Amino acid sequence: MQTIRYELDEAGIATVTLDAPGAPVNTMTPQWQTDLAEVADALERDKAQIKGVLLTSAKTTFFAGAELNSVLKLKAEDAAPGFKSIEAMKRSFRRIETLGRPVVALLNGAALGGGWEVALAAHARFALDDRKIQFGTPEVSLGLIPGATGITKTVRLLGLMAAQPYLLEGQLFGPREALELGLVQGLGDSIESLRAQALAWIAEHPDATQPWDRKDYKMPGGPPASPKIAAGLVVAPAMLAQKTRGLYPAAHAILEAMVEGAMVDYDTATRIESRKLAKTMVSQTTKNMVTAFFFNMNAIKSGKSRPAGVPRWKPTKVGVLGAGMMGAGIAHAAASRGFACVLKDVGIDKARAGFEVVRKLTVPLVARGRMSEVQQAQLLNLITPTADATELQGCELIIEAVFEQRDLKATVTREAEPMLATGGVFASNTSTLPITGLAQASARPDKFIGLHFFSPVHKMKLVEIIRGERTDDETVARAFDFVTALGKIPIVVNDSRGFFTSRVFGTFVMEGATMLAEGIKAPMIEHAALAAGMPVGPLAVLDETSLSLSVHVMDQTRADFAAAGKRFEPGVGELLVERLVKELKRPGRAGGGGFYDYPAGGAKTLWPELKALFERADVSATVDELKQRLLYRQAIETARCLAEGVLTNTADANIGSIFGIGFPAWTGGAMQFIESEGRARFIANADALAAKHGERFALSPEVRRCIEALPT
Repeated sequence: MQTIRYELDEAGIATVTLDAPGAPVNTMTPQWQTDLAEVADALERDKAQIKGVLLTSAKTTFFAGAELNSVLKLKAEDAAPGFKSIEAMKRSFRRIETLGRPVVALLNGAALGGGWEVALAAHARFALDDRKIQFGTPEVSLGLIPGATGITKTVRLLGLMAAQPYLLEGQLFGPREALELGLVQGLGDSIESLRAQALAWIAEHPDATQPWDRKDYKMPGGPPASPKIAAGLVVAPAMLAQKTRGLYPAAHAILEAMVEGAMVDYDTATRIESRKLAKTMVSQTTKNMVTAFFFNMNAIKSGKSRPAGVPRWKPTKVGVLGAGMMGAGIAHAAASRGFACVLKDVGIDKARAGFEVVRKLTVPLVARGRMSEVQQAQLLNLITPTADATELQGCELIIEAVFEQRDLKATVTREAEPMLATGGVFASNTSTLPITGLAQASARPDKFIGLHFFSPVHKMKLVEIIRGERTDDETVARAFDFVTALGKIPIVVNDSRGFFTSRVFGTFVMEGATMLAEGIKAPMIEHAALAAGMPVGPLAVLDETSLSLSVHVMDQTRADFAAAGKRFEPGVGELLVERLVKELKRPGRAGGGGFYDYPAGGAKTLWPELKALFERADVSATVDELKQRLLYRQAIETARCLAEGVLTNTADANIGSIFGIGFPAWTGGAMQFIESEGRARFIANADALAAKHGERFALSPEVRRCIEALPT
């Protein structure tokens, strides 16, 4: 055996140690699956001498799960052999757990996905009491299903209803929660203590079996036919379809395997699970999601976009200029991670109002038990609201989060920058204004950078780091380190108007406005966006982000173009938005209404006047055509950003598009969407869209070359 060590001591304890040579973690490689079968052979051979079995790991984690590189290579015809391979591995699990001897897993670290399924092959589990350790089956987030007995066993251990968050949502849990759920039998502070507990458990349970193999087994909560469970299962498919919009086949496969498997015996249930995994793992959606959420995300976490050779950095004091919702959100994010933070505004009342926003963000956490009152007090004590710029003295990082107005940003930059500690970094939270231009107000443009947070800050994971023309590598690296320290996802882009996320987001919302200007019905536009997988329709998003803000950005762009001796030519979508604000006095939700009306105490509804003002009876389009326009428009603009050097890699493009602008997760991100469409097909479709709808869909020679050169 190459990836597993097997030892049997004189006391009759067989120790099975998972230890893939030369690898940082254990995974379900073909060799490991072969070795697992050999372990089952050895245990059956030595059964007479064995009193108990310990499953252990020689790595810092217990087991990392499936080997995902192979998933990207799978084709439809691989489903049948894939089913056979899955079933073979499950036979090894089954032989071990029906050996007739107690099997105990010692969880010294994380056990996720297939790793947790390995742990579930044991009759009992003991884990290190470490909050950083995570267990669970997050496969649904990768477009996969926990099909190596994870669904079948979780349902039989927790019940159909209680298992749903862990299977359908991929919710993870730590050792203490696992103990409360009954999924681990004890915790310890060292591997030695785990071993001692395991040996004691083995002595107490010489005839251990899995719960579902006992004659008196009853499913927790009841079987599918029980009235309470049946009532929930009637609505479950509809609720899931509403949530996934039919775009995430893995979630539906999990629900099917849960319910179907609960109606039959254990072995039949695992075969059902295997068939659904074999079908799911060869789908394009799975490839897309594995690419984005595993490979692209890991590339970002490993520092792919961080300049090399710069020492790691962590500021001790951070300043935030502007105590509005964005500034308060940034202050909350910083204090939540232990950073002392000065929250400055023009008046102390405004600064204190921002502090109150932070306090309100902590209240639900205390109420739900996720934060103690002591922790709440510690967080709030880290924030100093002030109107005095001298309070910023000694900050290693100052983040400007004032209104999107060039002159105002220049004023606060000149006031606050002298307060920086030696070598400190000044950052702007602008969402559209070029960083190089804003850096003109700085005495040290090499230490000036963009940090584009997304609203609401406490919920949005992405931060876009924008390098200006004179921003040096050290500043980029420090910004990257700070964002990582906040627990957020950093992507690094080069300077341009709108950078990457705002630029592409603008194409989405303005394509929706353009459709309305063409005469397409507003409800159909919104429905098409949702059907494509966007979280919100373009007209609703424009209302939420403020139509008047869009017009303000347009006015600033006109002024900037004029200053450069150029003329800004807005599109028909931009002109419609401008008319809505300036002529029809519909500035958006905050101003009382925009594309939608917002009745007090009622649900929002599309403004009835849209029909008379814009819709045309002679204009028709299918939902599929509108979906294609919305997705292609964003993907084309992303490819332009990559071709122009605004983006430097596809990982940042994919993760940034998903977490920054809500590009559908099933696509794997904007560039992966192009890849999944097929490069030649995408180019041909873009050409057809350009011929029908205009230059905004046209691919320049540089963009075509960029698409053709995408890494596989």
